[in-house]
Amino acid sequence: MDLRELLDINSVAVGVEADNKKALIDAVIDLIADAEAVEDVDEVRNAVHRRESTMSTGVGKGLALPHAKTSAVTGVVAALITTKEPVEFGALDNAPVQIVFLLVGKQDAKSQHVRILSRFSRMMNRDENRDLILSATTAEGLLDSIYKAEATLN
Repeated sequence: MDLRELLDINSVAVGVEADNKKALIDAVIDLIADAEAVEDVDEVRNAVHRRESTMSTGVGKGLALPHAKTSAVTGVVAALITTKEPVEFGALDNAPVQIVFLLVGKQDAKSQHVRILSRFSRMMNRDENRDLILSATTAEGLLDSIYKAEATLN
């Protein structure tokens, strides 16, 4: 599943301001609150925070991948934000994050969930793709940057 199938103008945001990790995760969840596949945003929020409490999804290089599987959605939902300033996230490399990709899926969609997270991680492993994402100044520009970065995988 390509990211262009998961992200749209309503599920991306640029220059988000957040004082801490919880606020940052809540901000990215807010983007999917009205998505058709989300049946209970409060349960989605609880599931994502529960997952985050087990181990940080700050994977390094300024990237966080908060995610969860829950019955509160009927399909895969995703959101992407960049932050105005780096936010401490307890990442594996101890670096603050500026790119946050949220993925929420149904409990029985484990392999699809892993494939999407892996695809995004591979894309963001390239410095030029992270720079492209961080250079976006509008939601439209962020989507365009994602599509360009994703093309580097094919």
